[in-house]
Amino acid sequence: MKPNSPKISIVIPVLNEEQNISKILTYLSANSTSNYIEEILVVDGGSNDNTVSLALDNGATVIYSQKGRAKQLNTGAKFAKGSILYFLHADTFPPKNFDKLIINEVQKGNNVGSFQLKFDTNSTFLNFFGWLTRINLSICRGGDQSLYITKKLFLETDGFNENYIIYEDNEFIRRVYKVSNFTVLPFKVKTSTRRYDEKGKIILQYHFGVIHLKNYLGAGPEKLYDYYKRKIAV
Repeated sequence: MKPNSPKISIVIPVLNEEQNISKILTYLSANSTSNYIEEILVVDGGSNDNTVSLALDNGATVIYSQKGRAKQLNTGAKFAKGSILYFLHADTFPPKNFDKLIINEVQKGNNVGSFQLKFDTNSTFLNFFGWLTRINLSICRGGDQSLYITKKLFLETDGFNENYIIYEDNEFIRRVYKVSNFTVLPFKVKTSTRRYDEKGKIILQYHFGVIHLKNYLGAGPEKLYDYYKRKIAV
């Protein structure tokens, strides 16, 4: 590691993730180096299970926040000590040496980006959508791919819009695309299909497509969340 090399604060928003939090924290420790990681911040939105105690047992720093992923992500960023923020879902596993890959990009001047996506399934249908994430367009981005961004650029773009209960990742990334070059790294994160398993692959992907379309046609955060509540959250 170069002297004065930037370090990464990993920010993981959680709500009742006792089934996943130990797995992801163990995985991160085994597939990165402490040379590049400043801290792992687990931002809890009010869990009533064992998420917090498991996070602490596995060496993470726990921060408490109001419920809502955008609020939790912003809270994590506020307390982060690292000069690079890495936003990660509790059921998404980044590639080996992800920290070094991110540091290398930032040192080249690529201040924001994500990995490509692979679902933990052999489904041709879902893996087609995973394949699309190699395309460097904002419509192909999403929170499941994880997101790294320098804290400086994050602050300059005003962080996540807390009016968005859902779609906060997409809304933020679209703003970032307008002000900065965005890097899609040629490595994959692997993310869980648990939501698809619960709702059905085709129907859930259809509803996500409708949400994208509604946003494109000008629907605000309230209308997007209303659709989500009626079609997905039930």
